[in-house]
Amino acid sequence: MMGHFGFSYVGLIFLLLLFIPNIIWAREKPQGYTSENENKLFLIFERTGQVLTTICVLVFDNYNLHSCSYWTWWLIVAFGLIVMYEFWWIRYFRNGQKMSDFYSSFLGVPLAGATLPVISFFLLGIYGKVIWLVIATIILGVGHIGIHIQHSKEVKEKYNH
Repeated sequence: MMGHFGFSYVGLIFLLLLFIPNIIWAREKPQGYTSENENKLFLIFERTGQVLTTICVLVFDNYNLHSCSYWTWWLIVAFGLIVMYEFWWIRYFRNGQKMSDFYSSFLGVPLAGATLPVISFFLLGIYGKVIWLVIATIILGVGHIGIHIQHSKEVKEKYNH
C-alpha cells in the first residue's frame, strides 16, 4: 500500500491527458471567467492535491502494466474515465468555450471537468495500491471539485437571473 519507487510511464500518460487540454484552456479561457472569488481553503487543497498527485503518479512505478489480474479492472476503469474527460474537453472546445459548458455534466457525470480526472486518478491509486495517491486525490478532489461547485453556482446565478 505504500508504493515502490520508480518512474511510471502510465502516470505520465495520465498526466499528459490531464495537462494538454488544460494548457489549451489556459490560453483561451471563456469570456467572463475569473478566479478572484475562489474560496482560499479550497484553493489550498486544490494546489496541494495537484502537487502531491503529480509527484505520486510519477515516482511510484506501481501503475505500470505488470500482469493481468482482478486489479487490472481498476486501471481499465481509470483509463476509461480519463478518456471520457478528453471527450468532455472536445465537446467544450467545439461548443465555443462557454462558461455554462465548462461546468457541465458529461454522460451523467456532474461537473465532469473536475470530477472525471479526480475519480480517474483515485482509481489509479487503487489499481497501484498506493495509499499516497489515494490521499493526494482526496485532497485534490476537495479543492478542485469544491471550486467547481462554487463557480457553477455563480454561473447559474449570473445566467439564470
